Amino acid sequence: MSKPILVIKFGTASITLPSGEPDVTIISEVARQVSLLHPRYRIIIVSSGAVGAGKAYINDYKGTMTQRKAAASVGNPLLVGLYASYFAPNGIFIAQSLCERQHFANRNKFLQLKNTFEELWQNNIIPIVNENDVVSDRELKFSDNDELATLLAVGFGAETLMFCTSVGGLLDEDGKIIGNVSNVNEVFKFVRTDKSFLGLGGMASKLTFAKLATRMGIKVFIFGMKQEDELLKALEGKAGTEMSPEKSTLSARNRWLGSGGLVSGRLQVDEGASKALLKRKSLLAVGVTEVTGDFEAGEIIEIYSPEQEMIAVARARETSCAIKVNLKTLNFEVAHANDIVLL
Repeated sequence: MSKPILVIKFGTASITLPSGEPDVTIISEVARQVSLLHPRYRIIIVSSGAVGAGKAYINDYKGTMTQRKAAASVGNPLLVGLYASYFAPNGIFIAQSLCERQHFANRNKFLQLKNTFEELWQNNIIPIVNENDVVSDRELKFSDNDELATLLAVGFGAETLMFCTSVGGLLDEDGKIIGNVSNVNEVFKFVRTDKSFLGLGGMASKLTFAKLATRMGIKVFIFGMKQEDELLKALEGKAGTEMSPEKSTLSARNRWLGSGGLVSGRLQVDEGASKALLKRKSLLAVGVTEVTGDFEAGEIIEIYSPEQEMIAVARARETSCAIKVNLKTLNFEVAHANDIVLL
């Protein structure tokens, strides 16, 4: 039986110094603790920190989009080189993988990515993943790699997803770590708005993607690296915050679809359509009340209830323009039941 898949995401603030340079003490600990887990799991490391590692090499750095891209292009090899040097004494080689969201929007591209990772694992190599910031046309938000890690975990059918943060877990109103969470919706009230010295997001991002992951049957941990063996202890439920997974029987294809991939638009539906979707029915245009975004047939869209809750994702059978024109047309199918994943 194949070893389970474990995805571990390290945020910028958790592996860098206040200056932005990589914290070699933390990275060495990451390598040591992950090496101990390596015999039991197929591991993916998603690591932020490239911009912070490279910004010192950009003259008069002010953090513009172009400067961030340049800093990332310098910082990525520096960061990967550090990981390689600290994993090497443990007899483990690593590989770099720079991903873009488009790699998740097309299932064939996604399967190529998955096949590459399978080959790496068969050779006992751990992939180190980062978003391809150099060519990304979106802002380099701190939540980007939270999303990337979740897309990988959901699409690959991971057993466990771990988010490393500078605060060590989800904190309650008294600043104490909440050990166990059974319903992610109930803990959004604890999200704080203060930002880390380098990150551009924080706990709200992690909870948003933890909600998706747990719905897809993945156990989620939020932990830190400041205490001894904290990664190992978190995986045993002895540190950080553990979020329980819901039961999921989705196929591999529907897990990929349910991850959202590259969402191109959204539909809001009425009460009747919402109930029909819950009964595994196709979505018809007469049940759509609002169309947002410009998308083509075959692209991934989100579906929202009248209460503004996302209830499903789907592969659109028609373009956004065609749907708008046919909102009153009977039996005009917007998304087939086989291409809809309830959340």
